[in-house]
Amino acid sequence: MSDAKKLLTHINQNGQVHMVDVGDKPVSTRTARAEAKISISSLAHQALIAGQNKKGDVLATARIAGIQAAKKTSDLIPLCHNIQLQHVEIQLDVEPESIRIQSLVRSEGKTGAEMEALCAASIAALTIYDMLKAVDKSMEINDLRLLEKDGGQSGYWQR
Repeated sequence: MSDAKKLLTHINQNGQVHMVDVGDKPVSTRTARAEAKISISSLAHQALIAGQNKKGDVLATARIAGIQAAKKTSDLIPLCHNIQLQHVEIQLDVEPESIRIQSLVRSEGKTGAEMEALCAASIAALTIYDMLKAVDKSMEINDLRLLEKDGGQSGYWQR
């Protein structure tokens, strides 16, 4: 097997896609933090700040959507393990031309929470788009990325 294939944990010895067996891994506290950014127009920013959105509270809805997305990650990503979450936090920082979304996920388990954090940030961004699209169809979602993770065999990693 090539070195590249050894790094791809979702590929078995026969080159077939499979779900990684985490049964023998020890349980540990695992955390992951991710972010995304959505650019918005000044008109969308004004509507957001004034609370004049016909669909309701944009930020509260995005926060709930991000939490829900973290909980449903394994339903959306085929080879992702269903993990028990202890904590999900969504932080939304409104700037004049954008909204920065950060997610923090913590679990106790045998596999990491990176995908849950990334899914939470991306769905929160998509929810903001959905809530503000009547005002601004030119919004762009950018910079979805993992910021840091901790726990498991690989330990701590930070961007």
